[in-house]
Amino acid sequence: MRITILSNADLASCVALNHLLPALTGHELSLFLSSSVGRRTQPVARPPALELLRFYEQTLFNEILFPLFDVSHRGRATALLTFNGLATYLQQPLQMLNTINTPEGLAEVSATSPDLILSIRYGVILRDPVLALPAHGVLNLHSGLLPDYKGVMATFRALLQGDSHLGTTLHWIEDSSIDTGRIIGTTRLPVQRDKSYLWHVLALYEAGCALMAETVQRLSEGLPVAATPQAVGGNYFSFPEQAELDAFAVAGWQLVKSTEIERIAKRFMERDKPA
Repeated sequence: MRITILSNADLASCVALNHLLPALTGHELSLFLSSSVGRRTQPVARPPALELLRFYEQTLFNEILFPLFDVSHRGRATALLTFNGLATYLQQPLQMLNTINTPEGLAEVSATSPDLILSIRYGVILRDPVLALPAHGVLNLHSGLLPDYKGVMATFRALLQGDSHLGTTLHWIEDSSIDTGRIIGTTRLPVQRDKSYLWHVLALYEAGCALMAETVQRLSEGLPVAATPQAVGGNYFSFPEQAELDAFAVAGWQLVKSTEIERIAKRFMERDKPA
């Protein structure tokens, strides 16, 4: 199948793609990245904790570490690949695309002639013309259990609520509403109190991407994929405000730990280990 993947230019997306792309070998793959999640009509400063998280999720890796790794490890098999390293799985160069719903953006995606679109952390809401492109539809892997945790930073919300398990949800995107489509399946991960929010986010994607890859395989073989409508209700969340971040810290949680960042960075340097 021709599969077009929509993701985001951040650390979690890169880790997720390291799990997913090798499992899609044999398909014709294209990849578009958004530069951020959500769109702001006015420049509003985020709380300092979220700015620090964004530094670790995006700036540190995209602007500092990944360019170094691309030069120093060119041609070497490492445990994790940078976005440029992942391009070896693609049939065309990786592209940035924040304007997917414009005529120009739609034309970019349409040119890949997708049979199926996969979305993981993509930062733009897909409108009907994009959703109509692939014959097999659009699958989204959400890093939260639906319908309880719709929206952004679902893992943060689940940890703040004191949940014992986190999860991903694989579902169809059927219209431009957010995280509402029929559910194909979920995965679950036990909470570890000594780990950070970001660690949990990264850990979720191994099982989540395996579920997505299994579903792609069924679709490619012409097998049915069962899906269940979501229960009525649920919760939609936007980015946390300062009071919620304070409550998160009081509960003993950290958004990110430097020791974990060091470990994940080293995986982009380690040789000959599977993602």
